[in-house]
Amino acid sequence: MNVTEAVDRRVSVRAYLDRPVSGELVRELLLAAQRAPSGGNLQPWRVHALTGAPLEGLKAKVAANLAGETPEYDVYPPDLWDPFRTRRFQCGEDLYATIGIPREDKPARLQQLFKNTQLFGAPVGLFFSLDRKLGPPQWSDVGMYMQTLMLLATERGLATCAQEFWARYPKTVAEHLALPDDHMLFSGMALGWPDDTAPINTLRTRRDPFEVWAEMRGFE
Repeated sequence: MNVTEAVDRRVSVRAYLDRPVSGELVRELLLAAQRAPSGGNLQPWRVHALTGAPLEGLKAKVAANLAGETPEYDVYPPDLWDPFRTRRFQCGEDLYATIGIPREDKPARLQQLFKNTQLFGAPVGLFFSLDRKLGPPQWSDVGMYMQTLMLLATERGLATCAQEFWARYPKTVAEHLALPDDHMLFSGMALGWPDDTAPINTLRTRRDPFEVWAEMRGFE
């Protein structure tokens, strides 16, 4: 598989097989992704990979506190505006359509939302943090590390789902991971073998036409 194929095949997978991922493979992926770029080569990412009892312990803690905690940052700006509001709304509608949950079925939608706390059944949970004194440029560096990791996982037949949902549980995750006080949680990520029979994994989120978001000047 080449890079173009990995970019095209990578999707956010929300149903996984009950099949472990070896520690050797996880370490291989994390190390390979270390070649991701970062400004000034700061390499600001810090990664915790959990499976087995450590992961089950964290999942149990968040399942017992569905109300969540006060996030340390807004995943989305307040009062999101168009075209971003419409894109987010359409993504949600398309997602729930794959599993036949209508908009008015709030309990079923909440049940699906709860699956975030269980990493959608993935056998590995990855958690990304960085020094809280760093700024937006370093946050983007962590994002580039995560994207590199997701493409490498795709190349090996694995699947991922980046989950900023975990920003709802900054204290619980920080305590469970024993993060130093000067570090903050940025995001989680599910990692595992995809369940190709699950309807929810058929979702392919929409993309706007090229002309909406790009300009080319000076080309013949």
